Amino acid sequence: MQIQIHDDGTPLYQQVVDQIRMRILSGQFVAGDELPPIRVLAERLRINANTVARAYRELEVAGLVEKRRTRGTFVTGESGRMSTAAKRAAIQPTIDQLVTLSESLGIDSEQLAKWIEVTRNKGKRS
Repeated sequence: MQIQIHDDGTPLYQQVVDQIRMRILSGQFVAGDELPPIRVLAERLRINANTVARAYRELEVAGLVEKRRTRGTFVTGESGRMSTAAKRAAIQPTIDQLVTLSESLGIDSEQLAKWIEVTRNKGKRS
């Protein structure tokens, strides 16, 4: 599993949560897939094991993974059937970043919506 840690001010555990969540939502991880053990992922990322444990707990609370005692952490069957609220929670950090950036560049919401639609339509053509 390739997770990238960035020094952009986002808490490390949140970066891990966001990247695993996106892999689950995009179908790269499916129900039954096992996540790396906490210590293994922490060593790979060169971060504290408690940070990875916190990320896994967040994913568990969100219903995306389940911890199976002595066996590991696995993607749940529920992950493919996320509620609208769960989908919004998954995308909200990206929306927040986009809104902040667009405001700092002086881009109004109407222009931003047009650009999003153009980008979305590009994806449908490919």
